[in-house]
Amino acid sequence: MEVNQYLDSTYLKKPNQAGISEEETTANVTSLINEAIEYNYKLVMIRPNYVTMAQEMIKIANSETVVGTVIGFHEGTYTTTEKLAEAQQAILDNVDELDYVINYEAFKKEKINLVKAEVYKGTKLALDNNKIAKWIIEIAALTNEEIISITQLIRDVVLENFGEENAEKVFVKSSTGFYKTEEGKPNGATFEAMELIVENAKPLPAKAAGGVRNYEDAVKMVQLGVTRIGTSSAKIIAEGGNTTGSY
Repeated sequence: MEVNQYLDSTYLKKPNQAGISEEETTANVTSLINEAIEYNYKLVMIRPNYVTMAQEMIKIANSETVVGTVIGFHEGTYTTTEKLAEAQQAILDNVDELDYVINYEAFKKEKINLVKAEVYKGTKLALDNNKIAKWIIEIAALTNEEIISITQLIRDVVLENFGEENAEKVFVKSSTGFYKTEEGKPNGATFEAMELIVENAKPLPAKAAGGVRNYEDAVKMVQLGVTRIGTSSAKIIAEGGNTTGSY
């Protein structure tokens, strides 16, 4: 199976998180974009401040790779107003896809109306501007029952307000890759969780982010019904290798 068009090649660490300089971070992002162009990955997923640079590089290369960025990253507890402002700026910078971190903490506290409003407003902003929206639910912070419930919430908000004709433009995504788990538990996509998301998101598509560490796992995710895979090791996976990276 050719997996390159399923891959969202990702670099989201800030300099202090990676223990490197701003210049080194920019060099890493530049390398990621060049690799995505060379290998024809579906998308590069980067921080908002690199969107303009990425679009310029992709345009020069006459590449079909698209650009995505993260909103409300990584905690998801930003207010809806803050998330919408961040998303609006990314749209002005010509981003193609917006990956919002849903306020899963509010969801766990049963503030359901807040979460529904956030999903509605964030999705509307994306669709009104012909962008793809993805909602990161942070599966490592949720029980299986909560994964099912929050996935169904997103699905229902999208179908009720934007119709099935827009379903393919709104994803449910597993993870940020930054959530701190205990006792070495996975903080990214697992096969079990992705099965739950795929089944309960339909007809919305699903993205597995983090935890896919080799070509065989990528193929299995696609066979489960996943249509996007977020990874910081896209080249290794595309070439059939195995990575020990955390995302």
